[in-house]
Amino acid sequence: MSDTQAHFAVLRQTTDPAVVDAMQQLIADGHDRELNRINALDFSRRTGLEEEKVISGFLHASRLGLFDMSWNVLCPGCGGVLDAHTTLKSLRHDDYNCALCAAGYEASVDELVEVAFTVSPRVRHIAAHDPNTLPIWEYFRQMFWSSGIEFDESAVSTLINEVTLEGLELPPGEKAILSLNLPNQFVIVFEPVTHSAHFFAIEGEPTTERQQFSIAFNKSHAPTGTSTMRPGPLRLSLENHADVRVLPSVWIAGDPLHKLLGKRKPILTAKRMLSNQTFRDVFKADNLTVDQRLKITALTFLFTDLKGSTALYERVGDLAAFDLVRAHFHALLEIIASEHGAVVKTIGDAVMATFIRPEHALSAGLRMRAAMKQLNTERGKEDLIVKIGIHEGPCLAVTLNERQDYFGQTVNIAARVQSLSTSQEIHLTQPVMEAAEVAGILDRAAIKPIQKEAALRGIADKLVVYEIP
Repeated sequence: MSDTQAHFAVLRQTTDPAVVDAMQQLIADGHDRELNRINALDFSRRTGLEEEKVISGFLHASRLGLFDMSWNVLCPGCGGVLDAHTTLKSLRHDDYNCALCAAGYEASVDELVEVAFTVSPRVRHIAAHDPNTLPIWEYFRQMFWSSGIEFDESAVSTLINEVTLEGLELPPGEKAILSLNLPNQFVIVFEPVTHSAHFFAIEGEPTTERQQFSIAFNKSHAPTGTSTMRPGPLRLSLENHADVRVLPSVWIAGDPLHKLLGKRKPILTAKRMLSNQTFRDVFKADNLTVDQRLKITALTFLFTDLKGSTALYERVGDLAAFDLVRAHFHALLEIIASEHGAVVKTIGDAVMATFIRPEHALSAGLRMRAAMKQLNTERGKEDLIVKIGIHEGPCLAVTLNERQDYFGQTVNIAARVQSLSTSQEIHLTQPVMEAAEVAGILDRAAIKPIQKEAALRGIADKLVVYEIP
């Protein structure tokens, strides 16, 4: 048995067999480009397999060395990859700049960082393992644009035939001269390897006199510039000062380009990955560094606490109480994982969990309450009471006590909201209630929330909260 077969045999012990079969088929029969920066959500859609099972499968496969996982910082404007990292620890929290869009962005992990998977060269060698050998349009397709761009054969044809005036490969130290006829439209000279660009604003009356312009490419990410030209002939001189080949192309920044870049599909975001239980379990060592802080613009937090646990130990004794508390934890953690959430930490008898959507947290909270009711019914007692609070808002992903954690006022409010519960009720904040899917869940369950104002310890202003009785 080969090493790859042995790894797949091990993978079957932790991953849905149908997912493993689909991975093996992709590796055996897929085109090279299909094995580079695999979009797990798109793979799920194409194979008809459940998203969570697919994500879990790729994570376990990456841990075994079958795939390499990458964290790619994206430009929200053009969908280009501004930086690619092999680990979460490598992500920077400072600004990234896109030359093509002439804009800078802070690397929020909500939508601007994708997690993608590339087959390991030990399993199958593909062209993208040597990106400097890729033809120009394959480089754009496989290396520059993210897995969220709908870059099919039609898009390639549009790029070549409708968008591009000229494109070429320029080896290190080489020069090239292009003779172009500038249309009366905005024109971009873009180079994806060094990620540099120059814009031509085409203005005035057409001219028959040949205009001149020179551009040098290097690895210093030269600032984007704009020059004014008239419609008509241009002699464009290009020089490669980098130590790798460059791939300059001259594009018309018109409707075909904007339409091409507007075709998007869902991606596996870093935000979703950080709230994935399999990732937190399998990649425990890939935490953020101590000084690393990544902004998340919206994340849902759920806090629970077991009411009266001290009295419970007093009533039933340490051994019996420990078994009850452990059964309560087992039920809660299982529900969190099944509702697309992840446990951040347990503190005594309390749980802190994150979800990417408010409705997932609410579903988990309602199931937790039902699970505690069942445990109480089985025992013939009513002493397992879980207090639950849910809040959504911005936060920072950080490392605290050598563990990936979250920091900010959103976290503080979520913890305080949980403390409002006195029995089996759940408390939600306004941002959670405003999610349309949350209203749908409550309507289907015939639950009418009770609105009230609450003063939370350490929070200056009173907060509108909703009690789920």
